Amino acid sequence: MARIICIDYGRRRCGIAVTDELRLTANPLATVGAGEVLQYVLDYIAANRVDLVIVGKPTTLRGEPSESWTYIEPFTRALAKRLPRGVELKLYDERFTSAIAHQAMIDGGLRRNARRDKATVDRMAATIILTDYLQSIYNRL
Repeated sequence: MARIICIDYGRRRCGIAVTDELRLTANPLATVGAGEVLQYVLDYIAANRVDLVIVGKPTTLRGEPSESWTYIEPFTRALAKRLPRGVELKLYDERFTSAIAHQAMIDGGLRRNARRDKATVDRMAATIILTDYLQSIYNRL
């Protein structure tokens, strides 16, 4: 089986998470600058078996695209054009993932200074999006 990679795209930084080869767990991978994330993902795909890329889609409580979609949508179009054949791109609802990431870090006992590290929050948010996606797949089975 191939891995799934997930991107929590932000204006400045993007959190990236990836599954294991069996697609059982989601793990934080990296935090990359927004201007570098496209090449980072393409390089990762070239070096690893990946057949699905998930990008967190920010939505309002009504399920409509949020304001941040205006800068994420051009990224997703560029990514879709450059993905190798056989690698699919999916959008997945990312509502509340940053808040959930902060709470997970508190519950995990991280000190306040560590929780202020936005790169850590971005990686955690991507991991939460990917975990939610995996759960949605396995709940359908």
